[in-house]
Amino acid sequence: MRILVIGGTQFMGPHVVSGLTASGHDVVLLHRGDHEASGHVRHIHGDRRDPEVVAAAIAETAPEVVVDMVAMLESDATQLIEAARGDVRRIVLASSVDVYRAYGRLHGTEPGPVEPTPLTEDSPLREHLHPYRTDPRRPPDHPEAWRDDYDKIPIERAVLGANDIEGVVLRLPMVYGPGDRQHRLWPYLKRMLDGRPRIPLGVTHSRWRTSRGYVSNVAGAVVLAALHERASGRIYNVAEETDEDEAAWVTAIGHTCDWPGNVVTVADDALEGMLTSEAARHHLYASSSRIRAELGYRESVNRESALAATIAWEREHAPHGWPDSLFDYAAEDNVLSRDRV
Repeated sequence: MRILVIGGTQFMGPHVVSGLTASGHDVVLLHRGDHEASGHVRHIHGDRRDPEVVAAAIAETAPEVVVDMVAMLESDATQLIEAARGDVRRIVLASSVDVYRAYGRLHGTEPGPVEPTPLTEDSPLREHLHPYRTDPRRPPDHPEAWRDDYDKIPIERAVLGANDIEGVVLRLPMVYGPGDRQHRLWPYLKRMLDGRPRIPLGVTHSRWRTSRGYVSNVAGAVVLAALHERASGRIYNVAEETDEDEAAWVTAIGHTCDWPGNVVTVADDALEGMLTSEAARHHLYASSSRIRAELGYRESVNRESALAATIAWEREHAPHGWPDSLFDYAAEDNVLSRDRV
C-alpha cells in the first residue's frame, strides 16, 4: 500500500516512516526540505500550506492513506481533504490532548471546576478556540504568527467530517525522547546534572498528573492507525498507562540518571517559573484503553529504557538560550529553607 506522510522528517516522523516501511508499505514524504529523513523513501519537497503542492503530491503518488503529522491550521485539513477526494481512502491526523476542556482549564482560558480524569475520547472539548492567540495578533512576518490560528479541534472536525474519506484522529500526549525540541526533561535533568541535592515542587504541582509517551512508542500508535481496518472513523488517546504524579515523574528521571537527591514539596506558588497551584489542579491524564483494546496498541520500549535514551540525548544536546531565571538556585535554596511542607 502506498502511504503519503506529510511532515515525517523530525522527531516522531522518522519512527512513523520506519514502522510503515518495516510493514512492507511504500512510503512517500511531503515536506519542505529543511530536514532530510534517512531511509530509502521517496521525497517530495514543497510547502504543505500551498494547496497546489498538496494536490500535485497526491495526484503524482496516488496514496491510499495520508498520514498528516503537521496539520496545525484548519486550512491545512480542508485543503488536504479537497485534494484527497476521490483518490485517498484514509487520512490519519496527529492531534493532541490539548483539545480537551481540561487543557483550557489548565491554560486559564476556560475557568471552571476540575474535569474528571482520566480523560476519555468522549470527555468535553475546549469551548474557546485558538488557545495561543495573542491580542493584538502577531505580525504576519513573525516566526510564530501561525500560532494565532493554531487549533486541533477544527482540524479534527474536518477530518472526521469528510464523509467520503475515512478519518482517524490520534490525540497525542506530551511526547519525550531523543530529538525533542521542547526538551521536556531538561528543567529537571539540568538540576540533577548540576548536583542539586533537592528539587522543590509546590504541593499541588507535585500531585499534578498528565499524559506522556515515548517518541517511538507513540509513533507505533500512528502506524497502527494507518494500517488497522478497525481504526476507520475513530478517535484514540495515546498515552502511557501510568497515572504517576509530577513528583513520581521527577523521581523516575533521577533514578535513571543515578541522581542521589530527592524531591521536596514546598508551599504552593513559592517558586516562580513552576506550574501554579491553580493550573496544577487541572490534570491532563488521559486513558489509552480504547486504542489498546481496539487496535492492540502496546509500548515496544519500556519506561526505563525510554528515559535512559532521552537522558543520553539531552546530555549531548543541551538547549541554549534558556533564561537563567529558570535555574535560580539561590531562590530555590531560600524557599527550601523557609517553605518546606
